[in-house]
Amino acid sequence: MRTFAFWSLMLVTGVMASSGAHGAGGTTPSRPGAIVYFIDLKDGATIAPKTVIHFGLRGMGIAPAGSDKEDSGHHHLLIDSELPPLDEPIPSDFNHLHFGAGQTEAEVNLPPGPHTLQLLLGDKNHIPHSPPVMSERIRVIVAETPPPSAPEANSSRHPSPPGARVYFENLRDGAYVSRKVRIRFGLLNMGVAPAGFEKANTGHHHLLIDTPLPPMDEPIPSDPNHLHFGAGQTEAQVTLPLGTHTLQLLFGDNNHVPHDPPIMSKPIKVTVTKNGRKPRRRR
Repeated sequence: MRTFAFWSLMLVTGVMASSGAHGAGGTTPSRPGAIVYFIDLKDGATIAPKTVIHFGLRGMGIAPAGSDKEDSGHHHLLIDSELPPLDEPIPSDFNHLHFGAGQTEAEVNLPPGPHTLQLLLGDKNHIPHSPPVMSERIRVIVAETPPPSAPEANSSRHPSPPGARVYFENLRDGAYVSRKVRIRFGLLNMGVAPAGFEKANTGHHHLLIDTPLPPMDEPIPSDPNHLHFGAGQTEAQVTLPLGTHTLQLLFGDNNHVPHDPPIMSKPIKVTVTKNGRKPRRRR
């Protein structure tokens, strides 16, 4: 078994961070409610011998091995293997594939027959978090002849899968924030890929500030009101002037064009104050 290429897509088979039978995890804490899951791969699925597998993560960020970034980690794929000890570095072998560069997908070769797959997030040292963030262990059948794929939509815009959603992870409508605010972008049922990188059911984030939606059949503008995150970023620190502002996320394909149907969040309003808090009413 070897790892080959990379891409992304989505459908949820996830489990919240929880402790396992092999220990409670290492010393790096995981965020409450963090979930790792297989995108577009369900328990009992039939797949081809050479298959691209997509990794979904919600509630935490991706960072390469060795990067000491809070609330982040990188993926490990367990193939035909039980969970390793959760307070030690995850092994690196044919049954424990590491994606320490921050990959969110992998092409694997599996022999025909039944196999089990499980995702396990690791910290900068490849040690599971506390509590560990891991998917359900699913079973797949590898067949020489893969199941037929669905026909691609007849459109110049890239189709988005059912249930795809983008949202603000750490901001709510009506929030009070400081001038420099870190914004985290959440995504469900699709994967993140950098601009110019064409893979089905992937794209990258755009943040709209104090502006209406652009035309949906053209590239999203690039200016101070339309911020592009074409490197695949899932968060950004932005500086906003004092006052009330409207924010909205819009997902774009490899050419910065919204998908069909478009994947966008609801617009929210935030108020920027000097201390990031709601002003007290004067009596």
